[in-house]
Amino acid sequence: MITLLILIPIIGSLLLIPISSEDNIENKKARAQAMRRIALTTSLINLFVSLFIWYQFDSNTTQYQFVSEFNQLNFAHLNFGIDGISLFFVLLTTFVTPIALLSNYSNINKNLKLFLISFLLLESLQICAFVSLDLLLFYIFFESVLPILFIIIVIFGHGEDRFRSAFLLFLYTLAGSLPMLLCILSIYSYIGSTDFQLISLCEISLDSQKILWLGFFIAFAVKTPLYPFIIWLPKAHSDSPLAGSIILAATILKLATYGYIRVLLNFFPDATNYFSPLVQTIASITIIYASLSTIIQQDTKRLIAYSSVAHMGVLVLGLFSNTIQGIEGAILLAIAHGFVSPALFTCVGGVIYERTGSRIINYIRGLATYMPVFTILFFVFTLANTGIPLTLNFLGEQLSLIGIWQQNPYIATLGATGILLSACYSLFLYNRLSYGSYSPHLPILKDINRREYSLLISLLIPTIIFGIIPNVILNPLHISTSALLYSV
Repeated sequence: MITLLILIPIIGSLLLIPISSEDNIENKKARAQAMRRIALTTSLINLFVSLFIWYQFDSNTTQYQFVSEFNQLNFAHLNFGIDGISLFFVLLTTFVTPIALLSNYSNINKNLKLFLISFLLLESLQICAFVSLDLLLFYIFFESVLPILFIIIVIFGHGEDRFRSAFLLFLYTLAGSLPMLLCILSIYSYIGSTDFQLISLCEISLDSQKILWLGFFIAFAVKTPLYPFIIWLPKAHSDSPLAGSIILAATILKLATYGYIRVLLNFFPDATNYFSPLVQTIASITIIYASLSTIIQQDTKRLIAYSSVAHMGVLVLGLFSNTIQGIEGAILLAIAHGFVSPALFTCVGGVIYERTGSRIINYIRGLATYMPVFTILFFVFTLANTGIPLTLNFLGEQLSLIGIWQQNPYIATLGATGILLSACYSLFLYNRLSYGSYSPHLPILKDINRREYSLLISLLIPTIIFGIIPNVILNPLHISTSALLYSV
């Protein structure tokens, strides 16, 4: 099943390659439409396969399920499997990919084939990273998304600064991951294998754990991102196309979240306990710094990007709380962020930007006058971003903070300021864009169309449903997260 999940987007990419776009205008339009349908259908089939895996998943065991191995080649031993934690990251990836394709469904016409193939390959590579049962494989797929993201920003991004943004993304995350590669090679020389299950059975001394832990943490902190490694994310978001921002916020940042859980908490529990105060301090600084930076932003996409950084800080606090509530809350918050952040990017970087041609907040005002349906949906997602009850964001943030409160009430108090500040910047943004006298710089704008409405509703429904019945997610998580706790 996992092999099928990985291969379907690759097969879809291969189907796109033979389609020629060199023809008269009518044929060109028809073939472009055919390419879009093939890519969208492929991603939807993959979503249904992942839902079937969820249906078949046994939540009463910590063992990896649907394990598949490929060792026919001497130089490659591919080993894949899913447990309660990786299951939901895979589901998030397969759910968000068709949404990303739909978000730029009609406004990408040049190099369309490259655009569609890039996102299908990105889906396969992310799934491979989440289901890899080998540390070296995880590193390869963890890094393999960078060249594709670089191409997406450079070719399909907007703004003269997109080249700098693409290089910042590529170089920051590549340089940050080099210590991780050195640590993987050290583990291989010490243990003789990079297999997850073999590493978890080996005793590693505290001094060795500390060094290895720091190497992995630097890589994941850059990808999260945590302060002071956050400069690349707002620029990458502001200069990438809407689909790139959606994928970056929803799933690429979750590679680091998955890395914290799978590597740091699992393999280096003693070092994690030793460095937890440091991580909690960095996460608290990240929350406050990013939240204050968010309030003063004038570019709508940069504002949402900085808010993502603040939410990821709360998530990291929950992960390093060494409590079931904290870790499960962090995973819930990761999933909720994967719904709400793409929706906000769709609102400000899709609906508003496509109609006004601007992302500068001062030029946009009074949208409620001509766009009432959009304003209502935008308001609901703004509230979800602040973490109000009956949304998955509320449960994720509360459980994360309850978990860290049991370890350190002072850090939990600092983390909770993120909720207050998120209400400030979210409602401040919504109020400035939606109300007041209609901006004289804008023509009369049309309300959202059927495609945009479908996108936003698709993201709203799981946010509310899982916020009301979170046990659908929590039940498969309980056993897997319990195995991550370490005794002090």
